[in-house]
Amino acid sequence: MGAAAAAAAAGPGGGRCRADPCGLLCLLLTYLSVGYADYVILEHVLLQPGFRGSLWCPFHAVAFNLVVAMLLACHLRAVFADPGMVPLPETALDFSDLRSNTGTSSDTSHKSNQSNEDWTVCHRCETYRPPRAHHCQVCHRCVRRMDHHCPWINNCVGELNQKYFIQFLFYTGLASLYAMGLVLATWLWPADKSPAGKVDGAATEGGTSASRIHIAHRIILLVESIVFGLFVTVIFYDQLVSIITDKTPIEQLRHRLLKEARQEVSHTRKPKIALLREVFGRGFVICWFFPCNCSSPSPGGRPAYSYLPNYDV
Repeated sequence: MGAAAAAAAAGPGGGRCRADPCGLLCLLLTYLSVGYADYVILEHVLLQPGFRGSLWCPFHAVAFNLVVAMLLACHLRAVFADPGMVPLPETALDFSDLRSNTGTSSDTSHKSNQSNEDWTVCHRCETYRPPRAHHCQVCHRCVRRMDHHCPWINNCVGELNQKYFIQFLFYTGLASLYAMGLVLATWLWPADKSPAGKVDGAATEGGTSASRIHIAHRIILLVESIVFGLFVTVIFYDQLVSIITDKTPIEQLRHRLLKEARQEVSHTRKPKIALLREVFGRGFVICWFFPCNCSSPSPGGRPAYSYLPNYDV
């Protein structure tokens, strides 16, 4: 009962942005990496000869920072948004009553099973949880349609914030691709090849050292962009697959285990576009790219369900 009381005292958002050392470190690394990439693009790429003085310099500066702004906005929404935590009851539940009523009449049992199909009991949260909800070992709460706990957002990825998490992956991959393109452009199309430029560069004391610093920063940014780009691309693909197949990684593992045990697994297949709209919203497709709620399943933007199913307790 103590775990439920502590979580209830913390409130509905008590599990969000937890003081998890791994999660806090990943948050710090994320913002440092994004800040460093923006610094290198502006200082060591766009403000160097070749881009500086041309119309492409302000264009790429605005475009790249717009992508970075969308990246940070989506990341912040994924960090602080409620992933879909199952609310805790105000008073502790006595599950012994549920177990003692298993010998009631068949009509009552049949009615209860029909109205509460797939509801389960979480003895860690000490509450009932709706279908497809799972317990997070880090947040210490049950989350609706939990995908996984991501340290990079220091939060669970669930029913209510999966959209923001996928948007964060998309804009991170786009920023990585954009940065790689700008760095490679400075090497494929060198800056100033005129004799005057060479004389000015040779006359400047420390010009060679400054050039090496620029190259070093570009190489570091290129490596960072490749690593993060490949990393988020793989996760982005896995997220889309889990949405289209309508199975979270936890459910996929359970499906494989049941399949190995030769047990039948019933699962209703929905159209792919319907599954995508369940995550990204039922508004216009263009709204899928913005970290805002274009449509919500309920007036409050949260799934509507009671704390308790209709069990005879």
